[in-house]
This record gives sequence, C-alpha cells and structure tokens, in this order.
Amino acid sequence: MSEVCFYDARVIDGTSTSIVLDNGNIEEISVNYSRGCGVRALCGGSWGFTTAEGNFDIKDAISSASELAQQMNNISPKDKVELKSTEEPLVKDLPVATIDPKDIPIEDKVQLLKDIDSHARIDGISSTSAVYSEASVKVQYINSEGIDCEYDLIRTGFAISAVASEGGAYQVGRESRFGVSGYELFEKNDVFALAESAGRTAVELLGAKQAKGGTLPVILDPELAGVFAHEAVGHASEADLVLEGSSILEGRIGEQIASPLINIIDDPTIHEYGYYPFDSEGVTSSKTTIIKDGILNSYIHSRETAAALGGEPGNCRAQGYSEPIVRMSNTYIDNGDSNFDEMLEDVRDGMYLTGSRGGQVNTGEGIFQFNAEKGYLIENGEVTTLLRDVSLSGKTLEILNNVTLVGNDLKMHSGRCGKGGQLAPVSDGSPHISISKALVGGA
Repeated sequence: MSEVCFYDARVIDGTSTSIVLDNGNIEEISVNYSRGCGVRALCGGSWGFTTAEGNFDIKDAISSASELAQQMNNISPKDKVELKSTEEPLVKDLPVATIDPKDIPIEDKVQLLKDIDSHARIDGISSTSAVYSEASVKVQYINSEGIDCEYDLIRTGFAISAVASEGGAYQVGRESRFGVSGYELFEKNDVFALAESAGRTAVELLGAKQAKGGTLPVILDPELAGVFAHEAVGHASEADLVLEGSSILEGRIGEQIASPLINIIDDPTIHEYGYYPFDSEGVTSSKTTIIKDGILNSYIHSRETAAALGGEPGNCRAQGYSEPIVRMSNTYIDNGDSNFDEMLEDVRDGMYLTGSRGGQVNTGEGIFQFNAEKGYLIENGEVTTLLRDVSLSGKTLEILNNVTLVGNDLKMHSGRCGKGGQLAPVSDGSPHISISKALVGGA
C-alpha cells in the first residue's frame, strides 16, 4: 500500500420507502434498508474504486481499491493526478425534519396518496399515476488525510400525473414536490390543489391548438428557464466535461458569454432538493457563481479538476456507493429587477412557454432542444391562446445573449439529474426571462 498516495471512503446507511399508485390502486409498497461503502484509492495517475455492501470490513475495502489503483498504474501509467487541498468540513445549518416520516403509519401515507390521486381525477381524465417517496440517509466520510465527518438527512416528496385522451390523442399534466424535509412537506404545499392542476393541465391541453413553429420573441417561466440553466449551462460548466473537450465553455473563463443581466449560480448550501453539507470528497459545500453579469466566472469542480484547471472543489457527488463525479446541486438564474408586465410589453407579439417535459442538450456543440408543457400566444402585449406540443431549441450562447429582461420572481423546482448512470437529487430555478429571438417548434 506504500505507493498509494491517497484514499477515501464513504459509508452510507439508508432507509427508503416508496408507494406507487396506478389509477388509484396500489401497485407497489416497498421499504428498503441498505448499508454499504464506496472506496477510492489513487496511485500516481490511476484511480482504483471498489464497493461493499452489508457486513464489510472497511480496511479490506480500502486494500482492494489500493491494489486496483496500483495494478492500473503499473499496467498503464498516466500523468500524476494532483488533488486540490481541502480542510475538515464544518457541518452546520442542516435541514431539520419537523415531522419524521417514520412516525407516520404506512396506512396514512397510502391514504394521503390516494386522496392526492383522486383530486387529479377531474372530468376528462382517463388515467392517473401517483408516487410517494421518502429516504433517510446517514453518510460518513473518511480519507487518508485525516478528514472524518458525517451527516444525517431526510428527503421526502411526491409526484402525480394525469392523462386526458380522446380519439387516439392524449395529453399529460404533471405536478411534483420533493424536498430536504420531513412529512411537513405535505402541510407546506397545497398538494390537493397541485393534483387538481395536473388534471386541469391535461384536459386543457387536449383541447389546445397546435403551435406553429418559427423564430420569435419568447418569455420563459421559472420552470423552463430553470431547466435551461441546468441542462444547457450547468452541464457545460462541469469541469470534467470541460477537460474532456465536451463543453462549449472550454477556455472561456473571463469571457462575456451572456447578456449582462444573466447571473447563474450553483449553491448546495440552500435547503433545496440538491442540498448537501459536504460533497462525496468531504469538501464543505459552497456557492459557485458560474456566470456573473454575463461573464463566465467559474466551472464547478472536484478536487482533481480544481487542481487541473484552477478553481474551488465542492461539487463532486456520488449517488449511493457509486464513484463520485462532478455534479450540480441547486442551479439557478438569479433574480433581476423586471416584472412580468414589462416582459409582455417587451415581447409584444411572441410566445410564453411554461413548464418542462424534458429534452436534450449537446454540451460540446452548445445546442439544445427542450419541450415546454404549455405555450401561449402573446398578442399586442397580452397572453392569449393556449398551445400544445411546443418546443424550444437553439444555441446555448445565442439564447444567453438574447436575454433582454430578467424577472424578480425566482422559483425553484426539484427533480433528479442523470449523469454517468447515476441519478442525483437536484433543484433548478429561475425568475421569468424574456428572450428577443428563439426558435420555437410546433406542428
């Protein structure tokens, strides 16, 4: 083990509960307990990684990872990997669950989910599905530099979707809320109103007009603008993608890449779904300003990428016992000082796009395509006709530069982000933003 210059280990104890309803009927109730570890070792320029579950000896796991790193380094030596130095993390300001989900009987959780589901079942809805989830986790981190720290966290949430169909056509409405909180999440949110909203969206969209495509001015709501911030900008700012040559932002630190109105931040310290007190390398979480006044200010980093490119670590995350990779946390466009009425005046004739139904992004080429949940025509500065099946696509840097107004109504949305086969809890958000020219797809 003498050649190994570094090792670290994460020991994770977790309990999760999931309830799934299909058309109001219980499809699944599962309660899982897991205990395991993920261990890395670094030898020269090679990483060894191993996992263990159940009853394991952490020293054996460290030895296994160390042997792998040594073998890799002997067979295929690479340039020595440097790690940015870090200190023992200060664990403070942890979110507190005021109602521990474990104290609520499973029957009550099932009944609440059934009540949520029934509220989505308004006239015109043909099917529904609902999911409840909770997870409590204890994370312990140690490394060969003497860092030894731990935290406990609870995440709770639900999602409801409703389908309206007619003559082979169908539309879906969805709502969800997930947070780093306990069962009080269901008191803080009007979950029945959210369920009714999901049902209403599906029914309204079924009768909505098909959008006509074209290049025009648009307003994005906080959800869709947040998805743009996460997908098109956040992923491109992940330093591992920058080092791979897979980012449009490579070599652009200090450059004006967006409208001066744009500030994009990644902040794992705020109590949103992507919160953590320290990352999977034991680095204290901290706020990173990716874009400041339109200028590319920073990438987000692991200890390895921070040493390679210059920058601060703290965004290296692993889901469960997986290998840590550079990941976002809570990523958002910060507030400006405009309001929605000013944006309608600014656009005059264009489109208002709300909600998100996913999409794709190519960070290397800097192009994206997202699907909005709803579109509305803007005519003479007024929101008018509802439109369905609307998409937004274009070049990331062009859209960033075409932003003309940024609202003052920042709102966050929670979800999960996939990268490297791992799904990590994240939040993204934005205020409303107005864009002078964007490509909108329709019929």
